Amino acid sequence: MSLTEQYFQTDDLDPIDIVEHLAEYHDWEFDRVAEDQIAMMVQGQWRNYSLTLAWAPQDETLRLICTFEMEPPQDRLQSIYEVLNGANDNVWAGAFTYWAEPRLMVYRYGLVLAGGQIASPEQIDRMIAAAVGAAERFYPAFQLVGWGGRTPDEALQVAIAEAYGRA
Repeated sequence: MSLTEQYFQTDDLDPIDIVEHLAEYHDWEFDRVAEDQIAMMVQGQWRNYSLTLAWAPQDETLRLICTFEMEPPQDRLQSIYEVLNGANDNVWAGAFTYWAEPRLMVYRYGLVLAGGQIASPEQIDRMIAAAVGAAERFYPAFQLVGWGGRTPDEALQVAIAEAYGRA
């Protein structure tokens, strides 16, 4: 049974209702912050990621923000920004940014649902998976640049390299 068949049985669900059902389906810890916003914790291989999804009806956009703490040494910030730009060149759905004030690495994505379109549970599930996947893929590169003394190009090779075979 698809996620749509299981959870999408009425036309009056807004995207945050769907996200709440997905969080329950995946057994993610979540908090319905407001009628149009939900916050979740999703466990990855490298760390836990904080995700916030918000529905903005005025521009018909479902906004996703995936964050994780990152407190690189001040003298490594320029390299962090360089590896961040390299990461953005390698992701198609969304983009990374670094918020210096709260010291958070952020992955952002907006799903535009103009013209009264309705997001399916599969679309939203894929959006969340893409955010966590990108964070997981580039987390080692951010770490190598911030604390491992690697250049952005060296660090990105770790994230971009394809693994072959099985362990």
